[in-house]
Amino acid sequence: MLLKGFLNYMSKVVRKHENSRHCFICGLENEIGLKAEFFETENGELAVVFMPSEKYQGYPGVLHGGISAAVLDELIGRAINIEQRDKFAMTTNLNLQYKRPVPYGVKLTAIAKITKDTRLLYEGEGTLYDDKGNICVTAKGKYMKIPLEKISADFNPETDWFTNEKESDPKEIIIEG
Repeated sequence: MLLKGFLNYMSKVVRKHENSRHCFICGLENEIGLKAEFFETENGELAVVFMPSEKYQGYPGVLHGGISAAVLDELIGRAINIEQRDKFAMTTNLNLQYKRPVPYGVKLTAIAKITKDTRLLYEGEGTLYDDKGNICVTAKGKYMKIPLEKISADFNPETDWFTNEKESDPKEIIIEG
C-alpha cells in the first residue's frame, strides 16, 4: 500500500527489473540519463531508487519538476511488469501533485502500484519520497497496452532489455520518516 502520510515503510525486494541501454530514466549507457534501477517488492509494488545530480536541477537545490514527472511516469508504466512481464504500454494520461520541493544529490525513492487493469488499459499511482521520508510528488496515470513492435521497430528485448544485478542492490526498500 502506498504511504498516505509521514510514516516508515519497509518491504523486501523480490526481483530486480530490467534496465535498457539508452532510456533517459533507466538507460545504463545513456551519458545524460538517471540510470535508475527498479525493484519489485513483496507487497506487489514497484520501487525505484536513484540519486539525481545538480545537472537535473530546476532551481538551485531543487530537482526539476519534469524529472520527477518522468521518473513517476516510468515507474507507474513499468508496474504492469510485476504481473505481466511481457507487456509494454504508453502513457495516455498522467496527473501529478507536487507537495514539496524535491532535493537532488540525495537518495530518492518512489513506489508505485497498479490500481486497475483491463484488457487494453491499466491505471496506477505512485509517490516520490525524499531522503527524509517526506512525500514530495504523487502521481496517477493511465496507460494503453501496446505490442512492442507497434511502439518501436528498433527495440530488441534480447539486446536492449536486461537485468543488471549487483551485490550492492537493496535487499529491502526502506523509507524512514
